[in-house]
Amino acid sequence: MIRDEEPAKRRNEHELGCDLSSISADELRHRITLLEAEIDRIKSEIDRKDAGRKAADSLFGPKV
Repeated sequence: MIRDEEPAKRRNEHELGCDLSSISADELRHRITLLEAEIDRIKSEIDRKDAGRKAADSLFGPKV
């Protein structure tokens, strides 16, 4: 298969602030899905860290 004939692969990344005018609506929807999953992952990590902080605060008292 010649390189020009290879099917286009979806990128699994999104650069913040990039030009969106040349990206198809389907690709934009795909990027939204990826970004929403990343937001959920980050929120879960925040929740995990907050729970650890609360557990430490209950044992040792909050930092002032």
